[in-house]
Amino acid sequence: MSYVPPHLRNSAAGKTTTTATINSEGADPFSPKHTSHQSRIPSVYANGELEKASNGYSNSTRRSPVNYSLPKTAAVPDPVFPQWKPSERVLRLKSEQIEEIRLRLNVDVNVAPGSLPAPSPIESFPDMCLHPSIMKDIEKHGYTAPTSIQAQAMPVALSGRDLLGCAETGSGKTAAFSIPMIQHCLAQRPLQRGDGPLALVLAPTRELAQQIEKEVTAFSMSLDSFKTAIVVGGTNISEQRSELRAGVHIVVATPGRLIDHLQQGNTSLSRIAFVVLDEADRMLDMGFEPQIREVMRKLPEKHQTLLFSATMPAEIEALAQDYLTNPVRIKVGKVSSPTANVSQTLEKVPENDKIDRLLNLLVEEAAQAEKSGHPFPLTIVFVERKTKCDEVAEALTQQGLLATALHGGRSQNEREAALRDFRHGPINILVATDVASRGLDVTGVAHVINLDLPKTMEDYVHRIGRTGRAGSTGRATSFYTDRDMYLVAQIRRAIADIGSGNDVTIAMGKTARRKEREATAAEKEARNELSKLSLVGSTVNVEDKYRHMIAPSMIKKEGAADDAWDD
Repeated sequence: MSYVPPHLRNSAAGKTTTTATINSEGADPFSPKHTSHQSRIPSVYANGELEKASNGYSNSTRRSPVNYSLPKTAAVPDPVFPQWKPSERVLRLKSEQIEEIRLRLNVDVNVAPGSLPAPSPIESFPDMCLHPSIMKDIEKHGYTAPTSIQAQAMPVALSGRDLLGCAETGSGKTAAFSIPMIQHCLAQRPLQRGDGPLALVLAPTRELAQQIEKEVTAFSMSLDSFKTAIVVGGTNISEQRSELRAGVHIVVATPGRLIDHLQQGNTSLSRIAFVVLDEADRMLDMGFEPQIREVMRKLPEKHQTLLFSATMPAEIEALAQDYLTNPVRIKVGKVSSPTANVSQTLEKVPENDKIDRLLNLLVEEAAQAEKSGHPFPLTIVFVERKTKCDEVAEALTQQGLLATALHGGRSQNEREAALRDFRHGPINILVATDVASRGLDVTGVAHVINLDLPKTMEDYVHRIGRTGRAGSTGRATSFYTDRDMYLVAQIRRAIADIGSGNDVTIAMGKTARRKEREATAAEKEARNELSKLSLVGSTVNVEDKYRHMIAPSMIKKEGAADDAWDD
C-alpha cells in the first residue's frame, strides 16, 4: 500500500496507516506539536548522491518502497511524553532574569508566533531534575556545568518541544541531545525482542556516529540493560543485524546503512519517538537528503525531532520546515564564521614548495617543543587528495615526526586506529582530507594547517573549527597559491570583521556552491583579459574585482604601474 500523507487520509476511502492512531487530546501534555510531521513532505523525491563518501557502502540503485515495520503479534505501544519540570528555583525565575541568563550565555532563542515561550535556560545539571543514574554518569563524565547550548537546548528537549539548534563546533551539542534522549527512553514501556529502537540519531559519517554512540554510552553506563547500537557502513552488517534484532534503545546511524537494515527487516521504526539529525548541513552537503526524507516519512506520526547544525543554509531551513513542528530555534554565539579564539595565518607558498615549507614549519615546532620540555602540539594537516594525504604523512614520518593519514580510501579499522593513535598517542600529527573537517572532536588540537585550501569559505570554517574548541585557543596556518585568491580575500575580510567586532556573512550550502561557480567563471574571464595585457613599461588600470587574481610576478615593482595598485 502506498504512503498516504495524514492530511489526505480522511478523503482517501479505505486507506489506513500501519502506525497506531494517536489521540491528540490524550494524556500527553505536548500533543499540539506532535501532529503529523509528514503532512508537508513531497511525495516524489529526487535521486541524490550515494553514501559511499560517508560509509563506503554503495547504494547503487533507488530503493523500491517497502514496509519498514516488522510483523508484530501485539499492537505497538504508544510513546510516552512525560511531564517534566525543572527545579522550583528555575520555575521561580522571572522573564527579566531569564533574558539576563541568555545574554550571559550568548544564547539567542526564538519561537514561532503564537507558540508557548521556550523553557528557561538552566545553568546547573541538578536543576534539570534528571534521572539519578544519568546524574551519576554526568558526574563520572567530569561535567560540572552545562555549556551554553546544553543550558538552553536540554530544557527544550526535556519539555518535549521540537528544536532547531545552531552552535559553533566543540560547543557540546552531542551531550545536549544525548542526555534528554536517554531520559526519554527511560520513560517508555520496556522493549520486547523484535522491537525497534526508541530513539534514532542520524549522522553524516562513521567517525561522527562513533563519537555520538560513545557519548550516549558514557551517559547511560549506570543504567542496567540499556542498549545502544551503531549502524554504519564499513563494518560487519551481520553483527549489526544481530544487535538490532535483539532489541536496542538507541540507534546511531548513517542514513544509507540504516535504510539497508530497514529493507532487510532487521529493525523497525514503529517505536521511535525521539529523532535527532546531527550535523544536518553536512548530511545535505554529502547528498543524503533523499535518504533522510525516506527515513523521516516512515516514522510514527507522534515523535519529537531535534535538528542540530553548525551552519544554517537555506536547505536546513527547508528541512526544518518539513519535519519540525513549531520548533524552538536556538543559536549560540556567532554561527558560520571563523572563531575569534583561533589565530589565523595566511602564507603564500608555490605549489611545488608546499611540502618542504610544511616540513620546515613542523620540524621547527618540534625543536621548540623539545627545548621547552613540552609535548609536540596536536596538529591536523588538511590536504586535497587521498594520494597526497599518504605522501605528506610519509614525508613527515621520514623527518622523524609522528604522523598518520586519515582519508576515505583507508579501511574502517585503519581509520579507527589512526584516530585512536592521534587521540591517545603516540601520533601527534594527523594528515587528513575533508573527512576530518566536520564532526571530528579531538580534545587539545592546537594547530590546524591547510596545506591545500578548500573550495569554499564554509569548509574553511569547519576545518579551523577543529582547534580552539570549547573555549580554548588555537592556531590555523593556511598555505595558498594564486588559484586560491578568491577564498583568501574572503578569509581576510572575515578576519578583519572579527577584529572589529562585526558579523561575518558567509555563503553556505547550495548558495556557496553557486558562488564558487560564479567565482571560477569570473577568474577565467579575468585571466583571459589579463593575458591580453602587458604590465611592463605602461600603466594599466585593472578593475577592482580582478585585482586579487593577478600574480605578484606580473606587477611591475617600479614606475607608473605601481600607481594602479594604490588603494
